[in-house]
Amino acid sequence: MMKKNRKRNGIYREKDFYIFVGLWIIGFIAFTLIPMGYSLYASFTKWDGVSAPQFNGVQNYIRMFVQDERFWGSLKNTLYYTVVSVPLNIGIALLLAILLNKRLPGTNIFRGIIYAPSVLAGVAVYMGWTYLYGNDTGMINHLLYKIFHIIGPNWLQDANWAMTALIIMNVFTCGSVMLIILAGLQDVPAIYYEAAKLDGASPFKMFIKITMPMLSPVLFYVLIMQVIGALQIFTQPYIMTQGGPMFSTYTFGLHLYNQAFRYYDFGYSCALAWVLFAVIMSISIVIFKSSKLWVFYREDVD
Repeated sequence: MMKKNRKRNGIYREKDFYIFVGLWIIGFIAFTLIPMGYSLYASFTKWDGVSAPQFNGVQNYIRMFVQDERFWGSLKNTLYYTVVSVPLNIGIALLLAILLNKRLPGTNIFRGIIYAPSVLAGVAVYMGWTYLYGNDTGMINHLLYKIFHIIGPNWLQDANWAMTALIIMNVFTCGSVMLIILAGLQDVPAIYYEAAKLDGASPFKMFIKITMPMLSPVLFYVLIMQVIGALQIFTQPYIMTQGGPMFSTYTFGLHLYNQAFRYYDFGYSCALAWVLFAVIMSISIVIFKSSKLWVFYREDVD
């Protein structure tokens, strides 16, 4: 009797499992897999989003790599933004996490203040930053002149400074990264530091030999997510600069959007989307392969 009850309970649990997983699978197929498959097909067509797609082979990809000058410029801008903003964001977040990992009065308040901008990020915030970057009335240039007696640049209207302005703004949203790194720091066993102190290790050596290896899985995760997010940058340049001035902030995501919803060339925009997917996948694979050299897990440290 007990065996029958166990078998029956096991069958019920198995059914529950397939019911819950089945709902996710149906959603994944309906809202992710099928749209991706159709997007791949559409990338080989000429399609305006209204009439029936007309198959044109690899013409969209030939046009992309040979004829479209904006393709290479937008890809270059996107890669530049990623290469500069991601290490800067992670580096500052790491520094803040180390400082806020101390048990000092008011630490929780500072954690909340630093984390808040990452929660509030959105269209309204980007519009606010546009006013802050204003040449004559912007608070940033006003503070630069009042405190340092420096005449600030025309941030968003100067091709030499517009991308820098977007990168600086991105640094102020590093609160979520800081919080993840802070959680990783607090997960490092104190016994490692105590043993290192008994051996006479300096704080810097403990940071290099204990903190960074133990924190490397967290940094690996943060790096992957930050790179993927940076390569898909769209909202900031769309709201603040519209890709200007002189296409200095014209990113790949903005180019993809314009082709689809400004010029109604959905077939070509699908091809652009798949190239962006290939770029993200390639860079992610490189990061995963390199992780064998610098990511250590607790059993490796032990």
